[in-house]
Amino acid sequence: MTTHCGFVALIGEPNAGKSTLTNHMVGAKVSIVTHKVQTTRARIRGVAIEGDAQIVFVDTPGLFQPRRRLDRAMVAAAWGGAADADIIVLLVEAHRGITEGVERIIQGLKDLPQSRHVALAINKIDRVEAPKLLELTKELNDRFAFEKTFLISAEKGYGTQDLRTWLAATLPEGPWLYPEDQIADLPMRMIAAEITREKLTLRLHQELPYQLTVETENWEERKDGSARIDQVIYVMRDGHKGIILGKKGETIKAISKLAREELEEFLGRRIHLFLQVKVRPHWLEESERYSEMGLEFKDGN
Repeated sequence: MTTHCGFVALIGEPNAGKSTLTNHMVGAKVSIVTHKVQTTRARIRGVAIEGDAQIVFVDTPGLFQPRRRLDRAMVAAAWGGAADADIIVLLVEAHRGITEGVERIIQGLKDLPQSRHVALAINKIDRVEAPKLLELTKELNDRFAFEKTFLISAEKGYGTQDLRTWLAATLPEGPWLYPEDQIADLPMRMIAAEITREKLTLRLHQELPYQLTVETENWEERKDGSARIDQVIYVMRDGHKGIILGKKGETIKAISKLAREELEEFLGRRIHLFLQVKVRPHWLEESERYSEMGLEFKDGN
């Protein structure tokens, strides 16, 4: 049997629905989904099987105008993911249309080698009327010669099977890269850290947007089949530490419970999760923090 395998990079502005689409395609929660923009920091890969094809999704950070070192490293990771992929899918939000950010991304696509397969996926189609969708499809295809256009709702699953079928048929012939039961190549320690970071982002979205990071310091397998996971939440100021701990430690307890429950569901076993909060004023300038997130420190220059 001839098998197909390759990498598909989903690119787009922050919040375009890349993580939601990855999770829908893979059928498991691999990439964290929050309503905060720029939550996907590293190139998380989810693996989906479609017929004889193995589709490896590279879920890139959203493309935006970078201001800080972390932003620049994230944008470099996104374009790096696109440049290395066999197929690129640009996600555009139907109701937002062609924003300045989308214009910039289309310009960036023109600079990539012409041999790439580039498709367009207009997402969140349930938010706009059909005539507007047709007009947007035409405008985007006038700006760039997309190989194929898909109208989808990543959240509700509309149109995603057509996209999946096309991706499987378009990928190059080759052996599968991952065992059939493996859904992500991100080390489990990093996935565990991402899950905790998602809970923090959702709970404290107003107060602590991007000034924290989570690292899994220790992972201990226990004889009874459970695992003990120790994580450190790094923040930049003492005041941030107080916000995370909350009154009488209530906030961190709630976050820990939510993260533990999701980890147990994800791993299918009991988890003992221990969280610590440490103040590191300059963590955004420390190269180790970047490698923990799967980013290149030098890309932030």
